[in-house]
Order: sequence, then C-alpha cells, then structure tokens
Amino acid sequence: MKLLTALTASLVSVLTLVAADKEPTAFDLMKEGNRYVGEQAKDRVVEVRSERSVGTLAPKVWHVIYHDPTARMKAVEVKFAAGKMVDVKRPFRLFERIGDGSQPMDKDKLKIDSDKAIEIALKEPMLADIQVKSVEAKLEKSDTGPVWRLRLWAQKLVDENETAGIGEIVLAADDGKVIDSDIKLGRLD
Repeated sequence: MKLLTALTASLVSVLTLVAADKEPTAFDLMKEGNRYVGEQAKDRVVEVRSERSVGTLAPKVWHVIYHDPTARMKAVEVKFAAGKMVDVKRPFRLFERIGDGSQPMDKDKLKIDSDKAIEIALKEPMLADIQVKSVEAKLEKSDTGPVWRLRLWAQKLVDENETAGIGEIVLAADDGKVIDSDIKLGRLD
C-alpha cells in the first residue's frame, strides 16, 4: 500500500511538472483575465487574439478583450505574455462599438480551444507536406457564431531558414469544422 501511495504521489508530481510547461490556451487566459477586470466585465469576452508565435506553434502573447459597459468604448483588454498578465487597458474600439463588435460572444458556442483549433488547421490536407512554423490566432464573432481565424507561416522550400505567410484557415469555435481556407502554397517558392 505504501508503494502504491508513493507511486501515485510521484505520478502526480510528474504530471504537474508537465502541465506547468504547457503554454496556456486562449480559454485558460480568458478565465485568468477575469481576475483583472471589474465584476461587470467578467466572462463577457468580445475577442481573443494572439501575436504571431515564435519558435513554436503555441502563441505566447495574447490579448483578451472583454465587454465593459462602464468603459467609454465599452471594452477592457488584458494582455498576457507567457501566461502572465503584463497590461490592462481600455482600448479605443470605435468601429466595434458602432456595430455589434462590442457584445460578448456566446459562451455556449466556445468549445474548441486555441490548441485544438491549431491542431485541426494543421490536419488540412493541403498542409500535409508543409512545415508550418508559426501561427497567429484570433477568436472572434461571425454571422454563424464564434470562429477561429488562424494565419499561418511556413518554411520556404528554397531557403529553410526563411518563412512565408501562406494565408489563413477559419474554423467554427463550436464544432471545429473548417469554414474557409485561403492557403497559397506558391508563396513558399
């Protein structure tokens, strides 16, 4: 019994270390961002976007924008770098305020997280023999519900040290189905 308890404790500590090395996903940061906004904005996410990933396919810098009815432009943005909050501001979002861009996304339709969205995009048949090197992700509203818009950069064919933007893939955030694919492999020459 002592051996089983010791093995269980060891397994838990190893799994904790592995989980600690994992980059936080967009959904993780949406929850974490609630700590830095007022009660009126918690869980009222309007948009989540990353900066282009570097050295990995998991972006390290994310911006989570919440609907805040008390803010002048009805938004508060929390910026994260490597899972840590680095800035909170109230961005100027005039165009989003005019349209429906300031209203929060339907949480019930947010089922595909950023890591899974990237995984789905990379399984597209067109990318089978392509070395995708970096990703920029954006979770936003559309007419059909929340979507992931993923911009991709891949290794060039001629010079392996260079990358080129090859386009974007859009997929539904509720079921992961690819809605649109605008990949241009000719840019890799």
